Amino acid sequence: MTVEAHLLDGITEIAADEWDDLACPEAAGGSRPVDPFTTHRFLVALETSGSTGKGTGWQARPLVIRNAGRLVAATPLYVKTNSQGEYIFDHGWADAFERAGGRYYPKLQIAVPFTPATGRRFLGSPDHREMLWRAAVGIVAENRLSSLHATFCTAEEAEALADVEGTLHRITQQFHWQNRGYGTFDDFLADLSSRKRKMIRKERETAAASGLTIRALTGDQIEPQHWDAFWAFYQDTGGRKWGTPYLTRAAFDLLHATMRDDMLLVLAFDGARAVAGALNFIGRDTLYGRYWGCVEDHPCLHFELCYYRAIDWAIATGLQKVEAGAQGEHKLARGYLPVQTHSLHWIADTGFRTAIARYLDAERRAVDEEIEVLTAYGPFRRNTGSEQDRE
Repeated sequence: MTVEAHLLDGITEIAADEWDDLACPEAAGGSRPVDPFTTHRFLVALETSGSTGKGTGWQARPLVIRNAGRLVAATPLYVKTNSQGEYIFDHGWADAFERAGGRYYPKLQIAVPFTPATGRRFLGSPDHREMLWRAAVGIVAENRLSSLHATFCTAEEAEALADVEGTLHRITQQFHWQNRGYGTFDDFLADLSSRKRKMIRKERETAAASGLTIRALTGDQIEPQHWDAFWAFYQDTGGRKWGTPYLTRAAFDLLHATMRDDMLLVLAFDGARAVAGALNFIGRDTLYGRYWGCVEDHPCLHFELCYYRAIDWAIATGLQKVEAGAQGEHKLARGYLPVQTHSLHWIADTGFRTAIARYLDAERRAVDEEIEVLTAYGPFRRNTGSEQDRE
């Protein structure tokens, strides 16, 4: 039988069932996928809405492996002409390489665009991971590109491929909330130190004092006017953080059409008018916080919509984790603890690769130390038996 690797011109060139058989085989029969972001419907929504493609810095070129014509492995590969929307940052690498006379862009990226959420990046049997990675490395070498990156891959994928010649393994961090078997939000609060418990209660009371009505919507509860409102929130946040919002307005309509059951939209209303909102995506065990925005400022409303309502919903629906997105040490005091995130990198220039490897060794030690320190300073009660912790 003939095994062949093919570089395609877009996710739309692959049938949805073919792709999803690899990306989310656990969802066969209508079950919820572990990771909603590598599904065919999510990636196609980005592509057909113009959120990825010409002029965006993200050109889809999925890499697939066929065995006697049957799709057996695939990876969401993109040609990148900038480092925007990646969240594992290499801007410093690009600057250093270009100041030394090199050309860093274009590069290749195995990723889900604009999505700092850990998930499978090498789809199909683990037996094909190395073949996919080596094929992508070959494309970099053949086209004299600077580098290949696989961001927010799983720890298992990173460990499996880290020993491939020339591959660099990078460890960074995010803040995640873990469900420790809580039945209610008060159960979660009872797990915290007295000071943090009081702080969260005060923040929730402050948000409630705004007089706004907060609704958590999913599936058919989400209506077109809700997306009109959220688009205004998203544009405001995107304009301030990135200069230009990554997603187009059409993306939200397409995601609504194909993924509304995979989304949780938390909106705050002043009467009938929505004034703030947070968008989450729902995985099999995890709630993924993605976007927040507002047209009015209200004290503590960001914490309420993005963090506390997400925890509320995760507890109520039996989810095990909330991933609150990139960065943000302010999440620590609200029950979100630091965890490792993983990426893989292949740098074509051997001298530059050596320099990056030294940097990553030092960075890994610093990240490990920071995680240890931050975890120790987390909000959870210690088994000291102190009166303060028992309050």
